[in-house]
Amino acid sequence: MIDETVEEISEMQTHSSSVVAVKAAQALRVLTDREFPTVEDYIRTLDRNSSALRRANPSHASLHTTQHRIVTAVSDADPDDVATAKELTIGAIEEVIEAVESAKDRAAERAVSEIASDDVLLTHDFSSTVLATIDDAIEAGHAFDVYVTESRPRFLGRKMTRHLAERDGIDVTLIVDGAAGHFMPQVDRVLVGMDCIVDDTLYNRIGTYPIATAAADNDVPVTVVGSAAKYVDGAFAFENENRSPSEVLREPADGFEIANPAYDATPTRLLDTVVTDDGVREY
Repeated sequence: MIDETVEEISEMQTHSSSVVAVKAAQALRVLTDREFPTVEDYIRTLDRNSSALRRANPSHASLHTTQHRIVTAVSDADPDDVATAKELTIGAIEEVIEAVESAKDRAAERAVSEIASDDVLLTHDFSSTVLATIDDAIEAGHAFDVYVTESRPRFLGRKMTRHLAERDGIDVTLIVDGAAGHFMPQVDRVLVGMDCIVDDTLYNRIGTYPIATAAADNDVPVTVVGSAAKYVDGAFAFENENRSPSEVLREPADGFEIANPAYDATPTRLLDTVVTDDGVREY
């Protein structure tokens, strides 16, 4: 299961960073069903598999922090036997999953106050927290028109569009990434998720920066929603992921290079608000 999860994360079969963190945490549970001769052997295996999960996407802050939290919870407790180490692992996994899910839910609840009924929204990529925010807003009686960018080259926005199309009270339009500026004058608010915020920079799926720039030029506020744990300090060094050229062009590149970065950097000065489970931060 761990190898399958590593491949799933690496291939971006799971898109939302919070969902990635939960799946990676759940994957470690399989170790508690195996036999180990010593506590040291168990912890060494736990750490090795956790490292493999983290390497599957070195840019995911929540993946790194949650995996570190699980391994540390076990190793720092200095368990006397393997059975105790396994119990500590299960407990740490459950705590991490609860923390991720509850943070997402609280952030979504707070973000509802940032958007008004009948707003025209524009969102980018697939974000389970953005989706939860819109669900909470619908439950509160709101209705929206939503533009969703395709989010090439993986077309993650198509998944978001299909989810939104199933909701009552939502009129959703899928647009190509390059059309975000064209439709921006019709938009009341840009609402996006986040991979992480480091110092004065938002790192999110590639294409976020030009959307935020177009929004600023049209005086459209940009709201980012996500877990407070995605505000990270020097303990996490963001590392962009340069993905396979085959995602962009199926045939071989003849006489030219293909660049396919997964994320871009948006200065927080282009943002209006960042909503997390801890509160609302204005920029």
